[in-house]
Amino acid sequence: MNTKFNTKAIRTGYRTTTEQEHSEAIFLTSSFVFDSAEQAANCFSKNEPGNVYSRFTNPTVDAFEKKLAALEGAQACVATSSGMAAIFATIMALLKSGDHIVASRNMFGTSIVLLNTIITKFNIDINFVDLSDLSAWEDSVKNNTKLFLLETPSNPLGEVVDIAMLSKISKANHILLTVDNTILSPALQNPIALGADIVIHSATKYIDGQGRCLAGAVVGNVNIIEQVRGFVRTTGPSLSAFNAWIMLKGLDTLSLRMRAHSDNALKLAFWLEAQDQIEKVYYLGLPSHHDYNLVKSQQSGFGGIVSFEIKGGKKSAFKIINATNILSITANLGDTKSTITHPATTTHGRLTDEERLDAHITDGLIRISVGLEDIKDIITDIKQTVV
Repeated sequence: MNTKFNTKAIRTGYRTTTEQEHSEAIFLTSSFVFDSAEQAANCFSKNEPGNVYSRFTNPTVDAFEKKLAALEGAQACVATSSGMAAIFATIMALLKSGDHIVASRNMFGTSIVLLNTIITKFNIDINFVDLSDLSAWEDSVKNNTKLFLLETPSNPLGEVVDIAMLSKISKANHILLTVDNTILSPALQNPIALGADIVIHSATKYIDGQGRCLAGAVVGNVNIIEQVRGFVRTTGPSLSAFNAWIMLKGLDTLSLRMRAHSDNALKLAFWLEAQDQIEKVYYLGLPSHHDYNLVKSQQSGFGGIVSFEIKGGKKSAFKIINATNILSITANLGDTKSTITHPATTTHGRLTDEERLDAHITDGLIRISVGLEDIKDIITDIKQTVV
């Protein structure tokens, strides 16, 4: 049966056990027993289906993987202990020494640090380009280019790239197009349907939705995912059964929450745009966004991240952040609780001055992950220092 998104989010991935539970069970066990030595040998050699060890297989983790793959329109998924583990596992599983990556310089700060400080140690070459500049992506392709790595929309400025057009470039050059879909989730964007080969998630964010647990995921076709799964199985950044269960419950309400985040964020963005102290507002749903038409064509919603430049730089930014009473001062995002942070000194604080400049992260930039509180209260909390 070809069900719709919300039905998949609630019904896909889990098979009720003999106990007939209606809510998914948590299999908190490190290992599994076998009926015989022969069965154990067959399961370990993959000649017979069955659970082996929770670093390899776990029914709760498996249910999360199946559900997320279905929502992304993919064949398979492998879960990891965090979003960064998902990125690292993808690169290490699919690339080798001497290969080349073209990456967006507009990604999450830690992703850039990972590429510059860890991945380069394995003799993997990296070129950074502006996310939306398709010519730059194409001009950076070399004979040894194996991966395009990007985040669209980007965190925290909401830059986007035409995924379908970038896919044409990647496929013409036999390059794997890898898209971090954390900011929108499959509820608002499906990169695979637009031509991406791999989708990566920090499930810690909107998939959980309440800031409770760390988790990551890599989604794609079976051949790709089995290579990544092999790396995860051998090196150990596996997702725990408890965290997988949290993610499963988050997926149940993902679509409803993403619509509500988007509604609140749009109202806040319009209000911020009307304030004299605000130099610029970055939000995908504003008609003033330079890629507004592209955004509407490849997304079904705008998401919950609103960033803005305040006059007066870091001093003014800190004053606004410190004056809030409802918003939580934390670098996490995707929570039902609204959060506020200063990217230049938190999420992008480990970048060099040059790298922050390249990523357009200024001292006056503030990022708000708009939660599900009443939007009037959110605006009032900010209004006391902005107006």
